[in-house]
Amino acid sequence: MTRLRELADTTDALRATSSRKEKGELLAALLRRLAPAEIVPAVGMLLAKPRQGAIGVGWATVAKVPTAPSGATAADDADAPADDGTGADVLAFDALLSEIAVTTGPGSEAGRQALLSEFLGRCEPAEREFVRRVLIGDARQGALAGVMTDAAAKAAGVKAAAMRRAVMLRGDLGEATAIALLDGAEALDAVDLVVGRPIQPMLASTAADVGEALEAAGGEVSVEWKLDGARVQIHLDGDEVAVYTRNLNDVTKRLPQVVAAARDLDCRSAVIDGEILGLFGDGDLGDSGGDDPAEATAANPLAFQETMSALGTDSDGAAAGLRPYFFDLMALDGESLIDRPLRERLAALHRLASERCVPQRFTTDRDEAQAHLDDAIARGHEGVMVKGADSRYEAGRRGKSWRKVKPVHTLDLVVLAAEWGHGRRQGWLSNLHLGARNPDTGDFVMVGKTFKGLTDELLGWQTEQFLHRQVGESGHTVHVRPELVVEIALDGAQSSTRYPGGVALRFARVRGYRPDRDPATADTIDAVRALLPGA
Repeated sequence: MTRLRELADTTDALRATSSRKEKGELLAALLRRLAPAEIVPAVGMLLAKPRQGAIGVGWATVAKVPTAPSGATAADDADAPADDGTGADVLAFDALLSEIAVTTGPGSEAGRQALLSEFLGRCEPAEREFVRRVLIGDARQGALAGVMTDAAAKAAGVKAAAMRRAVMLRGDLGEATAIALLDGAEALDAVDLVVGRPIQPMLASTAADVGEALEAAGGEVSVEWKLDGARVQIHLDGDEVAVYTRNLNDVTKRLPQVVAAARDLDCRSAVIDGEILGLFGDGDLGDSGGDDPAEATAANPLAFQETMSALGTDSDGAAAGLRPYFFDLMALDGESLIDRPLRERLAALHRLASERCVPQRFTTDRDEAQAHLDDAIARGHEGVMVKGADSRYEAGRRGKSWRKVKPVHTLDLVVLAAEWGHGRRQGWLSNLHLGARNPDTGDFVMVGKTFKGLTDELLGWQTEQFLHRQVGESGHTVHVRPELVVEIALDGAQSSTRYPGGVALRFARVRGYRPDRDPATADTIDAVRALLPGA
């Protein structure tokens, strides 16, 4: 039985060091001490992402619950012994989270507060603070998924690459950690893509232009239109179809048109990577009058915000008007293709569904690649993806073999805090504090602020979202869990002593929130520094 105090002490130690190596060693030591049943819940707790998911408890609820046991004073709490024989353990906290998760309906808030208050009364001071942080999603110790993955590999004595691959294919860090610790390298290597179980998508790095992307690839590439829609992963197994978002949320019932398109495919099973997009009129991406989808003439795409608004409506068939377009094939008729080169995957995809493929062409010629980019832009799309023709599908990785090329500088950043507005924005959280991901620690480094590009509708939405994610406040600033990814357009970057990363955004403005994207895949501080003059 592992005491919750051990997780709390480890979290404090993680917070006290900036060394990724030391963080990994601290976590690995803790993971080795866990009992088998504790591994999955403990991993979630350490990441402040419990395995139960959202349980209806946030900052507002936690703030109403006393942090000291009934009858104790703040002084008593501060002076409590480090180990007085009381306290809670990992499985007890996990059981509490499960009980709170099913406490719903009238009077549920009071019921959740009562459950939490009783549990906290059994905890030591350090444990109570740890519980509070887990409940509001405030890890703030620099041990996010990447650090935890490497620590799990170290604890189990397996290769870090094998661990990362298993996490991506399993779709759950806690489960992959349990496999590694309990069953070892052979079982970890056996983890593979399974139809019906979503995997984390392969991601792309950024290139300034097609020439840079071609040079980085060092050979033949596939140049594909980059659609400004919502990414989806489609799993087909007989008549059963499941559709998942980039964040692995199941949206099957909202997308009947995608389900119908999958069932029309001439295969027994498949896993397909693609994009859903709304279009004006009756045209389609492939309306060219010929057989080559690269010669498509009609597009007129809806704005990303309209696509996401349709997808985000929580009702069956809400996004029926969104059309699917495919750009990769990860499995076909029981065979995993993720280790096959892209050229083979695309050949199989075009044989399966050529009329639904994103327009693409293989080339080594810069002018031809630029022409394909110009064509995409002229038809209202974001730009192009430039992918190495021999690249594997590296699930969950922001690989160098895939590059996105867009004419406007944009970054996916994470909101760290927001300031209450003034004047006509009174009552709304407006000025955003933006953070880029530190790849060494998993933390977020503030790189600037912006209040530009925010409509009244967006101001109202984000105020509600921020208050739901609040973890603290200072003056007129509300600090939030780093969960919301926002796409920021900017004119570049400049050196700055104001922010800890030594760099600041120039003329940043909001293009829109990206609920389809995860903070762990946000752009890094290195990507921001790459925009510095002369970088």
